[in-house]
Amino acid sequence: MPPTLASLVQHSALKLTVRAGEDRLDTPVRWAHVSELTDPVPYMEGGELLLTTGLTLDAEDPEAMRRYVRRLLGAGVVGLGFAVGVNYEDIPAALLEAAGEEHLPLLEVPRRTPFLAISKAVSAAIAADQYRAVTAGFEAQRELTRAALAEGPDAVVARLAAHVDGWAALYDTSGTVLAVAPEWATRRAARLTADVERLRERPAPASAVVGGTDDRVELQSLGTGRRVRGALAVGTGAPLGTAERYAVHSAIALLTLTTERSRSLQAAEQRLGAAVLRMLLAGQPDHARGVAGDLYGGLLDAPFRLLIAEPVASAEPKEGEPPLAVLAETLEAAAARAGESVLTVPEGPEGGERLVVLAGDGGAVVTACEAYATREAEEAGLVVGLSAPTGPIAAAAAYKQAEQALSVARRRGRALVEHEELAAGSVLPLLADDAVRAFADGLLRALYEHDATGRGDLVASLRAWLSRHGQWDAAAADLGVHRHTLRYRMRRVEEILGRSLDDPDVRMELWLALKTTGEPTPGTPAKPAG
Repeated sequence: MPPTLASLVQHSALKLTVRAGEDRLDTPVRWAHVSELTDPVPYMEGGELLLTTGLTLDAEDPEAMRRYVRRLLGAGVVGLGFAVGVNYEDIPAALLEAAGEEHLPLLEVPRRTPFLAISKAVSAAIAADQYRAVTAGFEAQRELTRAALAEGPDAVVARLAAHVDGWAALYDTSGTVLAVAPEWATRRAARLTADVERLRERPAPASAVVGGTDDRVELQSLGTGRRVRGALAVGTGAPLGTAERYAVHSAIALLTLTTERSRSLQAAEQRLGAAVLRMLLAGQPDHARGVAGDLYGGLLDAPFRLLIAEPVASAEPKEGEPPLAVLAETLEAAAARAGESVLTVPEGPEGGERLVVLAGDGGAVVTACEAYATREAEEAGLVVGLSAPTGPIAAAAAYKQAEQALSVARRRGRALVEHEELAAGSVLPLLADDAVRAFADGLLRALYEHDATGRGDLVASLRAWLSRHGQWDAAAADLGVHRHTLRYRMRRVEEILGRSLDDPDVRMELWLALKTTGEPTPGTPAKPAG
């Protein structure tokens, strides 16, 4: 540890005597500085032992000495060394009283002890402390390196926690704890998920300090370049010393290398996954199984889902991690935590256009995707289409299902749509876009304009007749008119539209147009769409 006032007092060659501030002798000394100025504060940085003979001080004026001592304390001076037998035979009572009142350590320096000897002692102690810190840092680096090579990241985290006399935790990009030591710190580490996620949003390398003085936590990003691949948390009761800082930096380097090596393996797996996906879509499930082997084989043995994600065309590009890459890492992290297999394949130039994912039905990956879509996908500018559960033989059909769901999600402005919604729901929501509404408006506008003149109610009559499948009596009863009146109105509809109601395609288009424009409010004339 660095020299303290107490260690200087105990230095046998200096012969220093404590005259005030005995309760603050454990304060570290950063340097020893000599000054005879009445106000040396502009030249102080904090942490100094100030040495003076009192040459220019009005040392016998109590009020002047109070102001002097308070200025020193305000500048961070940790102690005052006053030489006796030079300008004053003893430390003036006014200075003694002021130092005692403000608890400023005051050391009496005998005439035979030159200030240079004190400066040398402080410098030598600082150099010895730095040497010990560097030596301890190198030893920690060797130990952490051996742990990384022999046992992996968990062992690095455990050794680091022991070196800093605190706790340490390793996180993936989603903020999930991958390793923590000691075990008692598990809950504390889990509470930092949000802080790790915020760190991920900043370009690497990034760091942050959270917590209070009794529970100080340093967060450090892991990864090369500008992409954060994970994070390391180090919790201690005080700021890290030089030796501890060496150990933390060594751990960051080793864990980053481990992370980047994992990324290289992941890239190779991704290329293999792309080949497996191509075979599945080409209707070659047996070949796909052969290529997948143990890596993806289990995934192809159970029902799975295909999801396709792509950026919203109108979304403005944002700084930081590409949204598709964030989604891929989120899903891969969920798979790793649950012990599942997942196949992620970027498509397009440099994988920037869309992401195709094959994941087990009902597993953690699909759940994570749904949670991501609910929480972040819309903000990130992504849309996701999810197929129904399927197997290897029907992979091509599942791909089409995911594309159809993706198309609907894009039209509806939703972050995620599942194919089951399309299969089980009504066709009408699929028509809810501007092009369909424009078609309905154009098809029915002439009827709406006719009704607006007050010469009849053709739109309501057409709606009633179609809803009753062309049954004149039933439709007329619904309208409260005679069936001959209804027949006359339907002839007027045909004349105005120039189309025959005997044509089933015409009836279908008119019915969909009426459904698209919506039901009229009872007692008010129907309005055209738009």
